Amino acid sequence: MIIIGCDHGGFVLKEKIKERLLQNKYEITDCGIHELHEVDYPLIAFDVCKKVLESDSNTGILICGTGIGMSIAANKIHNIRAAVCSDCFSAKMAREHNDANIITIGERVIGEELAWMIIKTFLESKFSGGKHQPRVRQITELENKSFL
Repeated sequence: MIIIGCDHGGFVLKEKIKERLLQNKYEITDCGIHELHEVDYPLIAFDVCKKVLESDSNTGILICGTGIGMSIAANKIHNIRAAVCSDCFSAKMAREHNDANIITIGERVIGEELAWMIIKTFLESKFSGGKHQPRVRQITELENKSFL
């Protein structure tokens, strides 16, 4: 299941990516927005993260103007590893080395064709485990530490 969401800065691209996902037989859940209006992106990020965490097989796509805000918001949620990606290599490494479960994309940064290539790469890549597993575990341990 692919969980997708956007704010007003990513609405047009989200609609185009959603079409591509459906054409390629992906099952999706659209967490909004469903029409162009200004929203607070952390709320959309939270909704997508919550649905991604409902199943180990769920993957998320968040789209805003740059991908940065969505990435920051999503990474505040325990067990979310969101990667902002503007190229295919980063998308592949985010999955293979970091076990990212959400990709964030910026509509104002990349065009539709590149966005689709990046997302397709992300979805087709798998976590390689091995020497990367302890590092991902360390990330989770950092989430559980209090620095105050």
